[in-house]
Amino acid sequence: MKKEPAKGKVTKKEEMSMNVPRMKKQYLKNRPNCKVTFCLCKEAVRDASKVTVVGDFNGWDENATPLKKQKDGGFSVTVEIECGKEYRFRYLIDGQRWENDWNADRYSANPFGNEDSVVMA
Repeated sequence: MKKEPAKGKVTKKEEMSMNVPRMKKQYLKNRPNCKVTFCLCKEAVRDASKVTVVGDFNGWDENATPLKKQKDGGFSVTVEIECGKEYRFRYLIDGQRWENDWNADRYSANPFGNEDSVVMA
């Protein structure tokens, strides 16, 4: 019996057909850091006017790292983080709705009964 996806969840097949932008990593040669480009597609943000990435790398400050709206309707930002570490994060949409990265390296349970996205540098 085939398992149906949870209501409101995007299946891997649907994700691939939407051409969801992938998180990109660029390891720096002159420093032990990695530039990570966080991307959230227009299907995830809907009609949002403000999206921020909030996580360990910015002290979970909801205003520290805003994403810039792209021509395709998605949002993205590049952040430099230290290599050899894992960082939990989530996207905050219009200051009200939390969203995980559909292409995170992994997910980890948080104390609020949800999961955080995790990026490994």
